Amino acid sequence: MTHHVPDGLPDRIRHFIDGRFVDSVGGETFDVLDPVSNETYVQAAAGQQADIDLAVAAARRAFTDGPWPRLLPRQRSRVLHRVADLVEASDARLAELETFDTGLPITQALGQAQRAAENFRFFADLIVAQSDDTYKVPGRQVNYVNRKPIGVAGLITPWNTPFMLESWKLAPALATGNTVVLKPAEFTPLSASLWAEIFREAGVPDGVFNLVNGLGEEAGDALVKHPDVPLISFTGESRTGQIIFANAAPFLKGLSMELGGKSPAVVFADADLEAALDATVFGVFSLNGERCTAGSRVLVERPIYDDFVARYAERAKNIVVGDPHDPKTEVGALVHPEHYEKVMSYVEIGKSEGRLVAGGGRPEGLETGNYVAPTVFADVAPDARIFQEEIFGPVVAITPFDTDAEALALANDTRYGLAAYIWTNDLMRAHTFSQSVEAGMVWLNSNNVRDLRTPFGGVKASGLGHEGGYRSIDFYTDQQAVHITLATAHSPRFGVAPAAPAAPAAP
Repeated sequence: MTHHVPDGLPDRIRHFIDGRFVDSVGGETFDVLDPVSNETYVQAAAGQQADIDLAVAAARRAFTDGPWPRLLPRQRSRVLHRVADLVEASDARLAELETFDTGLPITQALGQAQRAAENFRFFADLIVAQSDDTYKVPGRQVNYVNRKPIGVAGLITPWNTPFMLESWKLAPALATGNTVVLKPAEFTPLSASLWAEIFREAGVPDGVFNLVNGLGEEAGDALVKHPDVPLISFTGESRTGQIIFANAAPFLKGLSMELGGKSPAVVFADADLEAALDATVFGVFSLNGERCTAGSRVLVERPIYDDFVARYAERAKNIVVGDPHDPKTEVGALVHPEHYEKVMSYVEIGKSEGRLVAGGGRPEGLETGNYVAPTVFADVAPDARIFQEEIFGPVVAITPFDTDAEALALANDTRYGLAAYIWTNDLMRAHTFSQSVEAGMVWLNSNNVRDLRTPFGGVKASGLGHEGGYRSIDFYTDQQAVHITLATAHSPRFGVAPAAPAAPAAP
C-alpha cells in the first residue's frame, strides 16, 4: 500500500510562547509517530514545569497589561472572524496534516477542519449579540450582571479530531477576553502548531495564545497545578479527569471536563430500520470509532433483533478500511500502536463475551499500520466488559431487549452518561424515554448533529459541567452582580448611642 506523506512537514515541533516558537528550556523532546507506518516522523519539544511557567507568565502579562481583555466585543469578534476565514482558506492543508497525524479518513478530517472554522464564527457572533440580565426593583434599585474575563485558561485537548476540539475551547476562551495556554495531546501535536501562524495573521496579540507540547504527566500536570491558571478545560479519559480534579482541588480552580462515554443507541421495533442502520453504523465507525459520543452499545427490540444484527454485520463487513488519505476510505488507521493494542485486546475479550458477526482482527491486505477491521459482537450481556468499558475504536456491542423498562435499565447500566440515541416513531415513548435516560445529550431519530447553542456535556463519569453557547461564556467569565440603590438606603442603625433622657420639667 502506498503511504502518503504530506509536503512541507516541519523538521521539529516547538512550543509557542509569547509570540515566538521555542524549544524546551531543558531541551527535552519526544517522538511523534504517523499511524500508517508507525515510524517516528518528527521530534516535538516536551514541555516541563519551566516551559509551563514561561507560557503562563506570558499569558498573565498579556491579560493584565495587554489590550486583549479590554477590547470591545466587536473588535475581538472581527479578529475571530479572521481566524475562521484563515482556517477555511487552508482547510484542505489542515485536513491533510490531520489525517497524516491521526489516521482519520481524509473526508472526515476535512469536515472537522470546517467545523473548527464554524466554532470561531459562532463565538465571534455570540459575544457581539450577547445580552446580560438587569433586574429592577421599582423606585429602589437597579441590579445588573457585569461579565469579566477570568484570566489565564489552561486548555488540555485529546488526540481524536485534535484541531477541531482545540477550536472548541480556544474560540470561547479568547472570545470572552481570556488568554490561554494550550497543551495538546502528545500523540497528535502536528496541527496544533498551525494555530500560532493563524492567530498571528488574524491579529491576536503576542502572549494571548501560548502552546506547550508534552506529556500529560509532565506538561499537563504542571499546567493543572499552576497557581496563576484559574481555569482548566479538559477533554479526555475519565480516569485522567479524576486525577485533574484532585490536582486542581487545592487551588479551587474552575473545571470543565468532557470525559469518556459508552453511549447507547436504542432501536425500537417501530423505528425506520434503514435510517437507524445508517445512523448506528456511522455512529460507531466514523472517526475510526475514536469518538467520545460513539453509540458503541446498540440495544435492539427483540422482534427486529435478528434482522437488524444480520444487516448491521453485512454493512460492517463492507466498510472500506484503508489508506487514510484515500477519499474512498471510511475507516483509517488508529492513532498510535499503544491504542491499537488496547482496542485489539478488547476484540479478544469480546470473543468470549459475545457472538462475533463481523471483523475481529486486522483487515486482509493491511499487514502494517494500526488497522482494525470494523468489529461487531451480538448477544452481549450487560455485565460484559465490552458492554461496560469504553473501547474507543471500531468495535460495537449489540444487545436485545423485550420491554421499554428493560431497554431503559440496559441504557443506564454503565458508569458513563454522555450521549444516547433513540430510534422510535412513538411520540410519547420518544419523550419519556429521552427524559429518563442518564445522558447529558439525547438524539431522537438522528445521528450526532451538533447545534452549537445547546449544552454539550455528560453526567456520571462522563463529565463535569457543560460547554456550548452561553454555557461556554459562563465558564470563561466571572459574573459579577452590581447593585445600585436609587433611593435613600435604609439600614438598621447599629452602634448609635441612645438619646439621653429629657431633664424633668421645673416645678
